[in-house]
Amino acid sequence: MEWSNWAGNQLMDPVRVVKPRSVDEIAGAVKQAAADGLRVKAIGSGHSFTAIGLTNGVLLDMSAYNGLVSADPTTGLVTAQAGLPLHRLNALLPEHGLGLTNMGDVDVQTVSGAVSTGTHGTGRDSAGFAAQIAGLELVLADGSVVMCSATERPELFAAARVGLGALGVISTVTFQAEKAFVLEADERPMPLDDVLDGFFDLVAANEHFEFYWFPHTDIALTKRNNRTDAEVKPLSKAKAFIDDELLSNGVFELTCRLGRRMPTVIPRINKVAARALTARTYIDAAPKVFTSPRRVRFCEMEYAVPREALPDLFRELRSLPDRHGLKVSFPVEVRVAPADDATLSTAFGRDTAYIAVHMFKGSAYDPYFRAVEKLYDAVGGRPHWGKLHTLEAEQLRARYPRFDEFVALRDSLDPERRFGNAYLERVLG
Repeated sequence: MEWSNWAGNQLMDPVRVVKPRSVDEIAGAVKQAAADGLRVKAIGSGHSFTAIGLTNGVLLDMSAYNGLVSADPTTGLVTAQAGLPLHRLNALLPEHGLGLTNMGDVDVQTVSGAVSTGTHGTGRDSAGFAAQIAGLELVLADGSVVMCSATERPELFAAARVGLGALGVISTVTFQAEKAFVLEADERPMPLDDVLDGFFDLVAANEHFEFYWFPHTDIALTKRNNRTDAEVKPLSKAKAFIDDELLSNGVFELTCRLGRRMPTVIPRINKVAARALTARTYIDAAPKVFTSPRRVRFCEMEYAVPREALPDLFRELRSLPDRHGLKVSFPVEVRVAPADDATLSTAFGRDTAYIAVHMFKGSAYDPYFRAVEKLYDAVGGRPHWGKLHTLEAEQLRARYPRFDEFVALRDSLDPERRFGNAYLERVLG
């Protein structure tokens, strides 16, 4: 069975596919793989752009292990099986009066995939998924099932919250959720210079701030999301369809296809698109504000950089496409996160800004990504584990203070590299 990821840039043909429906079946599949001398990897929705989930051995398709185990409105603790997609989790939690503190801007990932790759949203005070995890259940390379939390096997918990699939197969994730809440969204275009000049003030003034810049233009779309007790006032169905489906997906895909065939028209298309941006505000349940439909397929590279470096770094990035003769149709996205303490979290130990660059599926992304990556390297950037990058273990070791602790833990838990693959060999050694 040949498998490909969402973006179509990663392929694999495993020896066999197992679709477990219980933790016992996960453990059994791991033990059988060991008996057969095969490696084993779990896969979720395939939304990573790297080869982090590929295997030529046993593929664990987690899609059938997808239930909500428990949700306690009193404690806020929510336990979900590994294959539960985030959009389904977001739909189930309000039934218990609960919601996640923060989310990324897409919700197609499974809970285990989001955890394993360090998925994050944007937040002044609220960090990514790693900071929202209260406990994990994992199946180790010997088939044993273990629990970890801040008080139970804390060294494993610190590492497994962004575990890259290198330590074991996540079977359940326990999140520390909170009472469901509402966000007021304020989206408006601004001159890019004004955004960069006022970046730190914009971050400080809003619970969730991000912006998108359209290459070859001087315009950015800013997004400010803040909690409110006001009555819910969502976008009308017509407005949501026109903005989020017709324009942001349908028309955008057509212009991307045109740009792929005729790259010279991309700057003009982007200028027209930037001039067409209009402000909008609405109030809705947090998951509906945090996430947006993303139906246009692309490849992506995202790095975490020290937050204080963002304005100057972005001023260099804005001129890069024109300096290198590159035509880029996709916006560049900037988000923020506070420091956290998960061993291989991209925000470990430092307040962070994230810069994500994208290219339309089927377009040659390597020249653009390589040029941007040099800018990230200059400030000690850390690549998102599920998005394209070229770094290897020695470079990453210098950027993560506890890198060797993670590798030592992996050596003790999986000495035969049952969960290994080429990507993990590259980034962990």
